[in-house]
Amino acid sequence: MSKKSPLQRTKDEHGTKEKLVDKLVSVLVSIAKGDEDKEDLKGRLLASSNKKLLRLLELGSTVKEKYGSVEKLAEAAAKAMGRAKDAPYVAKLSSLSPGKLLDLVRTAQKRAKAA
Repeated sequence: MSKKSPLQRTKDEHGTKEKLVDKLVSVLVSIAKGDEDKEDLKGRLLASSNKKLLRLLELGSTVKEKYGSVEKLAEAAAKAMGRAKDAPYVAKLSSLSPGKLLDLVRTAQKRAKAA
């Protein structure tokens, strides 16, 4: 049994690329600050690869379910690194991408568990 390609996964899980992009736009708008128009975002995402879209949906869903927003994710990252009271540091973290923040949280949690 071979691994499914991103196109096969997109068709099996979401039907069409447009449906996947619609789900992704709703997730990204709910967790992000919302500076970009939905139609512009949708147009850019339609030009992206299926692999990237699936990865973004997975990342966005994780952030939305576990943390609620990018700001709360930045606070969780600062707390995991032991710098929760450092307001400028938390502000700097909130300017990072959600993927980078999620990676920081996971890394800090692994380090704390190992120690």
